[in-house]
Amino acid sequence: MSILIEEILKHNREFVAKGDYARYDTPKFPAKKLAIVSCMDTRLVELLPAAMGLKNGDIKLIKNASGTINQPFDSTIRSLLIAVYLLKVEEIAVVGHYDCGVEKMEPAKIIGEMLKRGVKQDQIDLLNYCGCDLESWLKGFEDSAEAVRATMSLILRHPLMPESIPVHGFLMDPESGRLDRVTPE
Repeated sequence: MSILIEEILKHNREFVAKGDYARYDTPKFPAKKLAIVSCMDTRLVELLPAAMGLKNGDIKLIKNASGTINQPFDSTIRSLLIAVYLLKVEEIAVVGHYDCGVEKMEPAKIIGEMLKRGVKQDQIDLLNYCGCDLESWLKGFEDSAEAVRATMSLILRHPLMPESIPVHGFLMDPESGRLDRVTPE
């Protein structure tokens, strides 16, 4: 086990023993009935809720690389459907951000890193042979606002999403927390 994991487990034992968890107690239903899809960028971990005036228990927060949805039946859309149908979410916000690492991301670079770290070329070739277009799957986007807009459109047009669910789009400045509204197509 790594030193980092040992430190985390030590802290966790102390956290539980002291009862520090009590201040985070909240129902599973979001108080503001809002789900947010956002990027996993480290700058947004505390900044996003603070800049939006949100606290623990207010929202369902779904994070991934880029805060976008590229396929209509991926895990992010599944999470949104569960949030709407089972967890009383009534609105959705897509919050991208400026200076996103996925913007203009090059699949060849990622594949090169895979090869350097031990993934074999024949494994990559097999995925492509089986119909997984790895280059398309790993491709970034050209414009953050357009990526948010495309995700909003996918959610709004999804055949399983109720038409009554409003979908909002924003871009956040990862330095100041400023939100700029992104309007749908």
